[in-house]
Amino acid sequence: MAGIQLALQMYTVRDHLKDDYAGTLHTVREIGYDRVETSPGPGDAAEMKRLHDDAGLTIVGLHVGLDLLEGDIDRWIDYAQAVGNADLVCPWLPADRRGGEQDWLALAALLERLGARCTQAGLRLAYHNHSFEFVRFGDRYALDLLYEETTPQNVRCELDTYWVKHGGEDPADYIRRYAGRGPLLHIKDMAADEGRSFAEVGRGILDWPAIRRAALESGVECCVVEQDRCAGDSFASARISFEYAAELLNRE
Repeated sequence: MAGIQLALQMYTVRDHLKDDYAGTLHTVREIGYDRVETSPGPGDAAEMKRLHDDAGLTIVGLHVGLDLLEGDIDRWIDYAQAVGNADLVCPWLPADRRGGEQDWLALAALLERLGARCTQAGLRLAYHNHSFEFVRFGDRYALDLLYEETTPQNVRCELDTYWVKHGGEDPADYIRRYAGRGPLLHIKDMAADEGRSFAEVGRGILDWPAIRRAALESGVECCVVEQDRCAGDSFASARISFEYAAELLNRE
């Protein structure tokens, strides 16, 4: 898939990261990843960039909590610019901010305002979904409300394939629905067990050839491997996912 890059969300290997930050970055590069999505780490932005540069890794996205973005968006714009103009991503929504329709409308207004500031600074702001967004208000899901009540240039999508499936919808359909609006795509698989466990990419039930086609048609720039929980060693899971995803993205 010419032009689509592959990254690792560092949350996947957080158990290693907390014990040896720099060493974990080097191991991730040795596995084959040359891009990562992460959260603000040790030291300041300059130190973060140095650590990743030393490991041969580019930061494509930063997950920063909504409260932090809301509290001082300019601080995080400066941080994202300093580590290499990474996309800023709102990764999670606290329960007290996702109750009724008015809460979602308020969130849309807030993200539009924050996103406009990012756009002015030459950066992009995105929202990362889980499955709690697949609650209906009238004839639309909260997730669709969020994107319909914001502008594509100010609020991008970071769709998550696992969580779209968990919410009862088809990931490929959702990628196409927001074509041109989702530069980063979380690729995450779902096991066939009753608990719908997280699985390495290619080891679960998601239709990866269909997701690949949708991503190719929809302007996805980078597929970000993420596995929230790993049954074994997280480096091993990251490697399995890399090997499958790299082959998938390079198919003719």
